[in-house]
Amino acid sequence: MDETITTVIAAGGPGGRGGDPSDTGPKRTFRPAPGNEPVGPRRRMSGATAEDTFNLTGALGAALAVATLLFGWFTPMTGAVGWAIVTYLLFVLIYALLVALRATGQEVADRVMTALLYSAASILIAALVFVVCFAVFRGLPALVNLNSFVQTMESAGPLEPLSVGGIAHAIVGTLIQISIALSITVPLGIATAVFMNEIGGRFARFVRTISDAMTALPSIVAGLFVYSAVIQLITHERSGFAASLAITVMMLPIVIRASDVVLRLVPGNLREASYALGSSRWRTVWHVVLPTARSGLVTAVILGTARGIGETSPVLLTSGVTAVMNVNPFSGPMISLPLQVFDFVKSPEPNMIARGFGAAATLLLLVLLLFAIARIIGGRGPGQLSARQRRARTAQSAADLQRIENRHRVAAEALPNDPTPSKDQP
Repeated sequence: MDETITTVIAAGGPGGRGGDPSDTGPKRTFRPAPGNEPVGPRRRMSGATAEDTFNLTGALGAALAVATLLFGWFTPMTGAVGWAIVTYLLFVLIYALLVALRATGQEVADRVMTALLYSAASILIAALVFVVCFAVFRGLPALVNLNSFVQTMESAGPLEPLSVGGIAHAIVGTLIQISIALSITVPLGIATAVFMNEIGGRFARFVRTISDAMTALPSIVAGLFVYSAVIQLITHERSGFAASLAITVMMLPIVIRASDVVLRLVPGNLREASYALGSSRWRTVWHVVLPTARSGLVTAVILGTARGIGETSPVLLTSGVTAVMNVNPFSGPMISLPLQVFDFVKSPEPNMIARGFGAAATLLLLVLLLFAIARIIGGRGPGQLSARQRRARTAQSAADLQRIENRHRVAAEALPNDPTPSKDQP
């Protein structure tokens, strides 16, 4: 049959709602059989068609040509920056016109916004690549010498060649300072975010307001605070620990704010399910909320680390400048890579400037390495187990099954052997 007959109760009959009360008979409707429905044109959700490619390349070529004519022939406008801006604006306009020739207004807006977002991402990536490549290129004369990573500047002066001296003391100082700062910031920041989300109340709102205000705190103010409150009153000397405290002041509001946003995204029904199973608030937070938001919390820690590891002004006031290796953060000055870069590039000597760019490139590579390690640690989503965790979970399940079977066997053996028939037996 080409059609399928479906019988329904009329809306106005007995039991129906509204309509004519006298209409009590069944109403027959006809539904087309599967396979006879008209199929519209398919829409590609990913990839680019030949028409899209033509529109993009045509708009780009036309924008380049028109901008070149405007800057070289028709108008007195000059400058590479202005030419690039005019070219981009013309590209967006011409691309919208080309798309509008064969598309609706909604599709035109969609294509234009897609082009704008891709352009913004391309500019961001290009800026990042330029910064990294420029630092590596300017610091390459110092980076090719292995002594830059294993020696200090204790026996190297401003006029010494790049084959003498290095930044080993700055690398060690950076790692020590950021490790101390992370050991303070991560538990305190995540615990504060958990308090604001899981406990709440007036004090939680006050803490959220203070953390939001501290996000815009100037770094020099954090350095002055640690210098006056710790160095002047307690230690009476600059040290790596004081620098770590200043870095902590800068990292803490970033970690709190980012962790707060991530914990808000955890679905509330997960908490309700945990409470319904009899779990306490602490067990719910530890076993449900934090594992669900693990990848987001790692991102929060990464943002805080990126803020703290590149700080110069608070470290300048609290750690001091030294050319020797110091692994004790509680005694004596301890220099870091950002402060070492600042100390190198202010010198007029080309070799010292090359050492500064080499230290900057090393700092970038160190940050990328820390980010990669953090992503490996927290990159798995909630509920995803590693191979070692799966093996441990399987072994634990087998042990639980064996324990249950042993308990049932012991209980069966302990039952009395009573030959008296029960009341249900004849």
